[in-house]
Amino acid sequence: MLSTLEQRFQEALPKGLSFCSLRYSSECTNVVSVQKGVLQPIKEHDDHGLMVTVHHNGGLGYAATIDDSVSGIRAAIEKATKWAEHSAKHALFSTETIDLSHPVGSFRTPVQREWGSLSLEQKIAMLHDVDARLGIDERIVDHSASIMHVAHQSLYLTSGGGRVEQSFSLMAPDINAVANQGSQTQVRSFGSRGMSQQGGLEVLDRVRFLDAPEQIAQEAIALLEAPNCPTGTMSVILMPDQLMLQLHESIGHPLELDRILGDERNYAGTSFVTLDMFGSYQYGSSLLNVTFDPEQEREFATYAYDDHGTKASKEFLIRNGILERPLGGTISQKRAEIAGVANSRSSSWNRPPIDRMANINIEPGESTLDELISGVERGILMRTNKSWSIDDSRNKFQFGCEFGEYIENGEIKHVVKNSNYKGISASFWRSLSGVGNGDTFEVLGTPHCGKGEPNQVIRVGHATPACRFDNIETFGGAS
Repeated sequence: MLSTLEQRFQEALPKGLSFCSLRYSSECTNVVSVQKGVLQPIKEHDDHGLMVTVHHNGGLGYAATIDDSVSGIRAAIEKATKWAEHSAKHALFSTETIDLSHPVGSFRTPVQREWGSLSLEQKIAMLHDVDARLGIDERIVDHSASIMHVAHQSLYLTSGGGRVEQSFSLMAPDINAVANQGSQTQVRSFGSRGMSQQGGLEVLDRVRFLDAPEQIAQEAIALLEAPNCPTGTMSVILMPDQLMLQLHESIGHPLELDRILGDERNYAGTSFVTLDMFGSYQYGSSLLNVTFDPEQEREFATYAYDDHGTKASKEFLIRNGILERPLGGTISQKRAEIAGVANSRSSSWNRPPIDRMANINIEPGESTLDELISGVERGILMRTNKSWSIDDSRNKFQFGCEFGEYIENGEIKHVVKNSNYKGISASFWRSLSGVGNGDTFEVLGTPHCGKGEPNQVIRVGHATPACRFDNIETFGGAS
């Protein structure tokens, strides 16, 4: 089919356009879940279509369609050309000044066990088993297990002979246990869907999905019996499944270049970061090294080319604490006249690419987890996000975690519940005093990151070690 689509695109192309591309996207999503022993409605969703992009006379235009015939593609090109002619009258810059590439390449997620290698009946039986093993105590009042699988295929073609074919297999397993005693309810989950990775069914083995239910249920019960997180100023150790959201909200979103340029102001907010900060701003302590890394084999947003056809490569966003580079794709880089990364991404065939997070990672340091803990006089080790709030400029924030452990004089003493902390992005990362080594490093991801008008929900990867922060405000109570 893809070779036929390529032929149709070439036949539909008119002469005289500066640049024209076609991006085809096909996606099949399956969700299988069991809750309290009951199979939930099985969800299957197929979606496919194509987006045409035209640069013409200094303007930019888009048109999307599900009609992949020659006439359908030609009509989309004509519509996009009209939009390009209209936008040229109001554009901030001429698209003639953008050096667009015509790449040739491919990418395919390495898969060891295909989604279809287990029958639906076998998947359901596996989830029934995991769900049943959560019911260890009558205080576990609700529990569930689920798996989401997404098979995504894309083809990017350009008027200059560019051709990029990419195929992705994405897995998002989840487990939840809800414990209740009297008026108190506590939740413990399997990373709050943070265990998302690329791959096939082998992802379940990599993240130890089948081994997790009893521990999750036991921790939910332990939270019922635990004291509240203490209130005060102390050290906080964030484990990867919490640090990923901290990284996402207070580094990833603030560094999106279109947000810095004001494009998201009316919807998702702005950023405390300004263009003059790049190259000099002390974003974090000297231990902080953050990368845009589309080359991590298992990570959720690994790819070879972005949706503008730019070859993706690993780049430092923050090096030794200094802010170096924004998350800006081809268009934003031209507007801001600053180097960015290959992160022009779209959520579907009917959305244009915008600046998005992809794999945003914290590079491992040298400390073992025991060394991070031993360096704490008084503090909390926190796992798994359950609530968050951050202001429109991605600066002031507070986060709540499912599971906490109180540390005193370098030793973990006991579990605490309702663990919360707050801070300001501009100073929080400078309090970083310890970065875990490769043994603490986990490859994680999230299926749901929203941005853009009309809204685009996209998948993001985050790989991080455990990290210690000093002089952080913590508090207990409901989060």
